Amino acid sequence: MHEPATALHTVDLALLGERLSALRLCDAASLTTMRRSLEQHGQLTALTVFGSSDQLELLDGFKRARAARALGWPTLLARVDRVDSVEAKLRLCALHDRRSLTELEEGWLVRSLYREDSVSLPEIARRMGRHRSWVWRRLMLVESLDTTVQGDVRLGLLAARAAVAVSRLPRGNQQAAGAVVMRRGLTVRQTELLVDEVLCLADPDAGGVLLARRLDDRSLAKIPGPRPTRAVRNEADWMTADILKAREVSARLHARLDANNLETFTPAAAELLRDALVRLQPVLRSLDHGIDAAVRTPTAVCR
Repeated sequence: MHEPATALHTVDLALLGERLSALRLCDAASLTTMRRSLEQHGQLTALTVFGSSDQLELLDGFKRARAARALGWPTLLARVDRVDSVEAKLRLCALHDRRSLTELEEGWLVRSLYREDSVSLPEIARRMGRHRSWVWRRLMLVESLDTTVQGDVRLGLLAARAAVAVSRLPRGNQQAAGAVVMRRGLTVRQTELLVDEVLCLADPDAGGVLLARRLDDRSLAKIPGPRPTRAVRNEADWMTADILKAREVSARLHARLDANNLETFTPAAAELLRDALVRLQPVLRSLDHGIDAAVRTPTAVCR
């Protein structure tokens, strides 16, 4: 179903609320990239906001808004969704479904709906199109994870996936484990190995001792982990992977083109998209010719 184009409005960044920003992560590198994009190309995609004319709240486009404020821009273009707080949070999830929300962000979203908006867990599962067990796991993730560790993630000091691994530990060990991960620069896999090592200890106090030793021992720059063995791919394997990837990307692009008229974007964004699509056409035509030639070629039969 096609949604009608939504008119764009100019919003004052100084008056734009960001209550939902607590549900999202915004690392410094992404913010720098967004700022550079705004400087070079201007605003390519409109913000999505919700609320009344007296108080608009940002729903999507947190990096754009923050980068624009850093550049001293007073306003940005935005689409206004006339929805309440609950619906806005559900739309936030839908906008990034299976694409860019981390497990922690999903957990913060579920907890906000459950604790702040008093939406029951079964209702959250129904409205998010998820199983109840998925909703319960996300809620338990953020409610069992030490708030200091969550703060480290928000500050960009600890990777979200590493924090998920740390959440398996008792609360009393989580801050120490997070400190080891940050000081030693452990990968997510190494963090998981560290957590497994602590959990294997029968005495909870022994876990604290082990983590203190890992933190202070300068000889342990990183915890060694097993090197994964990689299967050697032949050309057929690589071609199969490329075919599957091309099908996935082309299906997603086709759906986006079908759902979004270029005129609904800002003029600068529409021009860039139109130019990119024009340049994509000969590439796809060449690929189509290559596929046609390949499937018409008789396959040799091994005897």
